[in-house]
This record gives sequence, structure tokens and C-alpha cells, in this order.
Amino acid sequence: MFIITSNYFAILAPQVTAYVVDKVQQMLPGAVAKPLGRQTDPLVNWFLGHIDGISDFGWIVAICCLTILGLAVIRGIFMFLMRQTIVVMSRHIEYDQKNEVFSHYQKLDAQFFKTHSTGDLMNRIAEDVSRVRMYTGPAIMYLVNLVTTIFFAVYNMWGKNAELTLYVLAPLPILAFTIYRVNTTIHKKSEKIQGLLSDLTTNAQQSYSGIRVIKSYLQEQAMLGFFNRNSEEYKRNAISLARVEALYYPSITFLIGLSTLLTIMIGGLYYLSGRLNEMGTLVEFILYINMLTFPVSAIGWVAGMIQRASASQKRLNEFLQEKPVIASPPNAKPASLNGEIEFRQVSFIYPHTGIKAIQHVNLHIAPGQRVAIVGKTGSGKSTVAQLLLRMYDPTEGALLLGGRDMRTMPLADVRRQISYVPQDVFLFSETVENNIRFGNGDAGEADVVQAAKMASVAEEINSFAQQYQTLVGERGVTLSGGQKQRISIARALLKDAPIIVFDDCLSAVDARTEQEVLGHLNDYLLGKTAIVITHRIFSLLQFDQIIVMDDGHIIEQGTHDELLALKGAYAELYRMQQLEEEGQS
Repeated sequence: MFIITSNYFAILAPQVTAYVVDKVQQMLPGAVAKPLGRQTDPLVNWFLGHIDGISDFGWIVAICCLTILGLAVIRGIFMFLMRQTIVVMSRHIEYDQKNEVFSHYQKLDAQFFKTHSTGDLMNRIAEDVSRVRMYTGPAIMYLVNLVTTIFFAVYNMWGKNAELTLYVLAPLPILAFTIYRVNTTIHKKSEKIQGLLSDLTTNAQQSYSGIRVIKSYLQEQAMLGFFNRNSEEYKRNAISLARVEALYYPSITFLIGLSTLLTIMIGGLYYLSGRLNEMGTLVEFILYINMLTFPVSAIGWVAGMIQRASASQKRLNEFLQEKPVIASPPNAKPASLNGEIEFRQVSFIYPHTGIKAIQHVNLHIAPGQRVAIVGKTGSGKSTVAQLLLRMYDPTEGALLLGGRDMRTMPLADVRRQISYVPQDVFLFSETVENNIRFGNGDAGEADVVQAAKMASVAEEINSFAQQYQTLVGERGVTLSGGQKQRISIARALLKDAPIIVFDDCLSAVDARTEQEVLGHLNDYLLGKTAIVITHRIFSLLQFDQIIVMDDGHIIEQGTHDELLALKGAYAELYRMQQLEEEGQS
């Protein structure tokens, strides 16, 4: 509405100008007085009817000038409202769409993130959403603007002289064909460029994240060469698109200039031959053509924005249509976990590699039991934790919590009631306190300190200059491996869930610190179901049962004494560990 109103008032000014020019022509010596032709717009005709009776020519010119100025002011007001409405609206759409994309990211399961690069995901939420915003804001605004301007201008021109209008608009079919051909090319190139930009972003993101590895292996030049190749491919395609656009815009300007020349030449010939009675009509046509210059030249720009937005929205749709494999069942009843866990003939194959991680596992853990899962690397220990957190669903069999298949439970209820210390510790680029509080946002400062003490990291935190307000850097880069592990343990302890899973969480700490942490855990784990996944044997923790895994199978199961008596894999692991500890002492 604002765009149409703004353009309506803009289109009135040439008609008032034509009237003034015709009035001037009548004032020339030897001019024959004759009634002036009526304008095509009723509002202009009403205005001119009121001033036509004024005999003083100076007053007529002054009133018309003020009227043209007033029309410009009114148009400017509606143009402000137009931009304020549409551009602000497009920012709200951008806000909603980014939130939608981010929310959808968090709904997708671990399998999706293993098969999609972080750089590509970042590019979709940033670059692609921004391109779509350019469509929902400027592109729509200029598209409606050019359509209404062209309509009003052509309507008024046709009402004045249909034959001259056809001559003036003759280049437009050529323009339409050019736009169609070039836009097809722009669309294809835009889609390819967005894909290349994702590759480039991924390359940069991986280099930044792995900068320590790159430096330690002296691979800076190799990584730079790899980035240069990706960048060169992106540059080549971007320049190719720029060349198309560089040829496109001057072509449009040329066609607009051709229309102006046709207007002046043919209109002048018509006037000299008497087929055009009023010089004001020729002036009006020239003003309309100049008024059409920006809208018509903007066709290519708008079309380019629409094509880029189309390519970007296609990429966003591909992502937004991804359905999470792991999701809460509809109308699932709330779940309250009591700590009982049962694996019933559970097998699991990783879908992206086809690796058989665990096969036909049967395991029952009673509420409040402490269970250790030991075994060699690749035996399937961590997969047990992944299944328990429902990062994946079993390929075969069922995993029951409190006697209920976890696939029938709300996903949030399951994860809310399980604390997890991952093998690959992740800390946010935040303060130490906020990293610990991530496990329980409602916890007070005293609770955070207590959790740090139980994880045997409080003394080291207190030695930092800013203590708990110390920023740990991206992924905890400013901390040692052992400090990161213990902060991660503190985070899980603060959550205070009925089930807690430790996945090889003390591999980076020394023996003394390990003993301190285990001593604290002895008290903390009273009444909780605890699963400790490790390749070591913890003599300071008493376990109700110990599970020995190999090649995805449970090969031994029992208490520490029972397994030593079997003189099997566990006994051999224990013997090797004892020899290693004696050698170190």
C-alpha cells in the first residue's frame, strides 16, 4: 500500500509539469490560444480546473511549483513508511529464520552432524539466511516499486498518445528476453557459488580449530595451499558471475537510453508534423522515461537478488526438511528414572561406517549399583554410553530404563536424568563457573564451588588470577587436559542426576589426583547408578559388577574377586596394570 501510494504521487508531477510547459508555450509571441488537453489523472484534472481560471501566469507557475514540491514531500513520507515497514519486516523474518534454523540444528541427531561439515552449517545460518532476507526486504520492495511505477507511467503515457507509447516501449521485449536469459545463468552460478562458499568456510573453520596440530606438524603452507585452491575456485566463479552482471547492467542502461532517444526523436517529429499538438506531452513522456530508468535498470538487480535467494532458500529447505532419526515419540508419557538399566539383546551398527560396535549385549544394572565397563580400544565401551544417552537407537534389541523401553520416553526426560562425562571433553569459550554451571543453570555459587572440590579442581581454579571468572578460551584451550577433564566431571556432578556415566574421564590426570577424585566419588555416588567406562582398573572404587568387553561382546562379568578367580581377560589386564604401576614406582 505504501509503495503504490508513493508511486502514485510521484507519477502526478510530470502531468503538472506538462501543464506548465503548455502554458508557457501559449505565452510565446505569435502563439495561438487554444484549450489545453485534459490530463489522464482525475486528481490532476481537479487541481488544474481550479487554477486554470487564474489570469496571472506567475501565480500559476508558483502554485504548480509548490504543488510539485508538495507531491515530492508526500511521496517521501510514504517512501519512508514503505522502507520502514518492509525492511524492518525483513529483519524480523531474518530473526525468525535464524532461530528456526538454529532450533532445527539442535533437534537433529548425532548421525547428521557426522555427515555434515560445521562450515557448511554455519554458512547456511549466516550467508543463506542473509540472502533470503535480501529477497523478503529490498527485492520485494523494489519489485513492487518497479511494477507499480511501470504501470502508472505506461497507463498515463497510453492515455496521452498510444502510438508514441508503443515506439517508446519497443525496446522492452528485448529487455525482457535479456532478463530471462541472464537470470537463468545467474541462478545456476549463484547456487554453485554458495556451495563453494560452504567449502571455503569449512576449510577455514577446520584450520582455526586445528591450528595447534597444523603448527606442530609444520603444515601451515600445505593448509594455505589447500585454502588457496578452494579460494581460487570460489573467486573464479564469483568473477564469472560478476562479468555476467557487468554486461547485464550497461545493456539495460543502453536500452533505457534508446527509449529516451526514441521519445525525443519521434515525439519531436510528431510535434513538427502536427500529429502531436502539445509540447507538454513530449516533456511529460521524457519525464516518465527518466522516472522508469531506475525501476527498469533495477530489474536485473532485483532478479539477481531473487535468484540468489532462491538458491539459498533451496539449500535451507534441504536442511529444514531433514528429519531427526532420534526424536521423542508423539504423546509420550513423562518418565521418572529410578536408576535401573537393562540391555536386552542389544546390537548396534554405526550407519555411516557399517561398523558393528556391539552385538547381542545383555546387561542388567539394578538401581544404585556401580558398574565398571572395561576393555580394549574399539571394544564397544563408549557405544554403550551413546546408546544410554539415546544419541543412537539400537539396531536390534531394546534398552530399558526402569523396565520401560527408552524409545517410548520423552527424549528430554531421559537426558535430563542422566549425567555424562564424555571421553572427548568440550568446554565452551566462557568462564570456569559458567562451564561448571552448564550442568545445572539454577545452581548457586556455593554449589559450583562444592562440585569443583569433589572433582579435585577447586585448588587450581583458586590459583587462577580471576578464579571462577577465568575465561577458558575456545574449547578450553587455556587449560591442561587434566583440568578440562575435572571441570567436565564437576559439571556432571553439579547436575545431580540419578544415573551418571563416566567415559574414560580420568585419562589425563596423574595418579595422586586420580585417587583424590575417586575418593570424593565414593561418597557422591551413594544411592546413584554409576557406569564407569575405562581401560584401567580403579582399585579405590568398589564396583557391584565389572563388565569386560571385547569386539562388541561381553566376554566376562562379575565382581573384582570373581573375575580375578576366572584368570581370564580381566585378570590379565589387572596383572599388566600392576606390573606397570610397580615399574613406575
